[in-house]
Amino acid sequence: MTTDERDAPVTQGSSRSAGSGALTPEYRPPWLAPLVDNVDRVPHAYRRKVPPELLAAVVEARGAGSNARDAAVLVLFSGPSSGYTDGQLPDDADLLLTVRAGSLRHHAGQAAFPGGAADPGDDGPVGTALREAQEETGIDPDRLHPLAVLERMFIPPSGFHVVPVLAYSPDPGPVAVVDSGETALVARVPVRAFINPENRLMVYRTGAGRKLAGPAFLLNQMLVWGFTGHVISAMLDVAGWSQPWNSEDVRELDEAMALVRSSEEPL
Repeated sequence: MTTDERDAPVTQGSSRSAGSGALTPEYRPPWLAPLVDNVDRVPHAYRRKVPPELLAAVVEARGAGSNARDAAVLVLFSGPSSGYTDGQLPDDADLLLTVRAGSLRHHAGQAAFPGGAADPGDDGPVGTALREAQEETGIDPDRLHPLAVLERMFIPPSGFHVVPVLAYSPDPGPVAVVDSGETALVARVPVRAFINPENRLMVYRTGAGRKLAGPAFLLNQMLVWGFTGHVISAMLDVAGWSQPWNSEDVRELDEAMALVRSSEEPL
């Protein structure tokens, strides 16, 4: 599920009642507890980073989005289940992301959480997120523990109401591109790659202007920005993992994408 920089999220409803599907927060490891136990703080954390002009435009668009489709994305953390205290991040903790195929008409080459539109047979947002993740990455849903759901978000201009589903697995097993026509890359990205101040910057969409820049992450295989960048940035803040970084490094999207293609540094 992807969005562009115009698609800043606007939340609505309660994170504890966003949909059905079995949630098992008791399976969270200690290092993930600060995020899971404070998941209700994530919306405020990312709203702080959305420029007022953009937030106002999205609120207006939401008013015309009553017929929007429901969707969900899987925010899957993996790492050891024990041996770390609350908030103490393991070196090998990672986050599952995909990169859309470059040949796609919309959001080509954009990094995203696995996910997509709800089907009638899904068991709420949790069911949608697990099904879509399996279809995109081949992951086995039986190895995953859904922990919590974030608030429902309206994402214009795609016209989706999206629920991010926070999940955990000590070992998610193999993941890979299932359909190369849809997905270019599936990666378990180290969480420390997102924390590293050297990988952080602000990005604005072509033609939108610097005032509408949002948090992004420049990695050697992908640029994570837009909706996905906002959510990851907010989660780092809520979990207490963020480090000071240069938010004055503002790049236009095409410029930032060019840096991805030229980068040879490891994650």
